[in-house]
Amino acid sequence: MSMALPSAVDELLNYRLNVLLAQSGALTTRWCEGRFGITRREWRIIALLAVDGPVSMGRLSERASLAPDRIPRLFSSLQEKQLVGRVPDPQDRRRALVSLTPRGRSLYDELFPISVGIHQSVLSELTLSEMQTLDSLLSRLTERARSLCHQTTLAPKASRRLGGSRHGAGSKMPKTNAVFSWA
Repeated sequence: MSMALPSAVDELLNYRLNVLLAQSGALTTRWCEGRFGITRREWRIIALLAVDGPVSMGRLSERASLAPDRIPRLFSSLQEKQLVGRVPDPQDRRRALVSLTPRGRSLYDELFPISVGIHQSVLSELTLSEMQTLDSLLSRLTERARSLCHQTTLAPKASRRLGGSRHGAGSKMPKTNAVFSWA
């Protein structure tokens, strides 16, 4: 098995991270859905609002790494559960920001320590030094991936006119000569 020169899907970084997320995330999902009646994505929104305070839906989309079209649906679901609400933007009264309700804050205060426990259980396999190295490496890889996403020569976006979708499934995108810079 080689991450440096993968020969199968299970050697790709994204695949391995996805497997890790699926396994450790399943624990969080059980708590979210079973005890609190929310999805893992809804938990992500609640947790970010607890840290960031009232924010615009656009900023929330960026912070949650979710497509902007997903935020209104998540907001509506959380609003129905009385966990989030809208507050006026102090900078521009014509705009509204998303914020936690007292009920949402209470849910966060109860669920966050459980999430920390899951986090610590998964990381208990590593030494403190290894955790610090992992943290540094994940930060570097995230920045590199962010940089690659902003390169226009990396890959074409899906063309809805050609039958493509935002997710690329079944898209009829034109062929490209993608250029990768490994420096």
